[in-house]
Amino acid sequence: MRALVVDSLADNYAGVSLRDVPAPAPRPGEVLVRVRAASVNFPDLLMTRGEYQLKPPPPFVGGMELAGEVVALGEGVEDWAVGDPVVGGAKLGGFAELAVLPAAAIRRKPDNLSFAQAAAVGAAYLTAWVALVRRARLEPGEWVLVHGAAGGVGLAAVDLARALGARVIAASASDDKLKIVADEYAPDAVVNVTGGFRDKVRAITGGAGADVIYDPVGGDVFDESVRCIAFDGRLLVVGFTSGRIPTISVNMPLIKGFSVIGVRAGEYGRQFPERGRENMAAVWKMAAEGAIRPRVHAELPLASWREAFDLLADRKVVGKAVIRPDL
Repeated sequence: MRALVVDSLADNYAGVSLRDVPAPAPRPGEVLVRVRAASVNFPDLLMTRGEYQLKPPPPFVGGMELAGEVVALGEGVEDWAVGDPVVGGAKLGGFAELAVLPAAAIRRKPDNLSFAQAAAVGAAYLTAWVALVRRARLEPGEWVLVHGAAGGVGLAAVDLARALGARVIAASASDDKLKIVADEYAPDAVVNVTGGFRDKVRAITGGAGADVIYDPVGGDVFDESVRCIAFDGRLLVVGFTSGRIPTISVNMPLIKGFSVIGVRAGEYGRQFPERGRENMAAVWKMAAEGAIRPRVHAELPLASWREAFDLLADRKVVGKAVIRPDL
C-alpha cells in the first residue's frame, strides 16, 4: 500500500516521503480499514519534527483521525462487518491507503456526513466539547469569544457554542476568513483582532466582557484576552499556535475574578474514562443529528500531502484540510 512515512525528524518535512510499504494485518481485537479520508491536524505537522508531546520513533505513518470502510476483522471482533463505514481516531496511521485500529476505537460513520466531513469531526469537536461543556460549563446566553475562529478547533468551537445556545464572537486576523465564518456559521459578531480587540469585545458585550474565551492561539491574543474577560469568566487555554506560550500575573485573575483553565481533551478522557466516552457519544450524536456541521476546506490526494500540510501551516484553511488516499 502507499503510505506517508516519517523516516526521520526534520524541518520542512525533509524526513517525510510517500512510498510503498507492506499492508498491515489486524491482530486480535483490531480491524483493518480502507482509508477514504484523513484530516490534517497541527499535531501531525509537529510530529514530523519531533515537537509534539507524542514522540513516536521513526519510521512511522502519521494521521490521527480517519474515516473509511472495514475490509478485514481481527480475531474476536464480532461487532463489525466487512464493508461497514466507520470513523476512528488513532495516534498514528491515517495517512495511508490502509490502517489498523482497535475495534473499540471506531464507530459507525453517520449517514449524513461524507467520509471527508466525518474525518473532520473527532479531534476538533471533542476539544471544543471538553473546553466549553466540561471545563467552562457554558450556559445558554453567555458570550463566548473564540480566537482562531477559522481554524479547525476554532471553527468547531464557534459551531458548537452556537448549537449550545451561547452568543458567539468569532475572532480572526483575516476579514476574508471571517466573512466565510459569518456566512456559513452565523456567529452573533465577528472581530478582526489586527490592531487589538479588547474595546471591540467590550462594546459588543455591553461593557461586561466575554464570559468564556476560547484561546488556541496564545501569545499576544492571550495577553489581551485578560483585558476583555467578564467577572467570573473562564479563559480556556487550548493551544499556542502563535508560537509564544504566555504568562500571567496571578493578581489579574484575583482582581478580575476569572479562571484560567487548561484544556487537553484526550487527557481528560484518559483521566476520566467514563466521561471520555460520554464526550465522544455526545459529539457524534450532534453530528448525526446535523446539530453541528464540520467544514472541509479542501480534499487532496495522498500524493498532494505537502500541499495539505502547507495549507494548515500557512493558516490558509477555514475548517479542515483532508487527505483522500482514494483519489
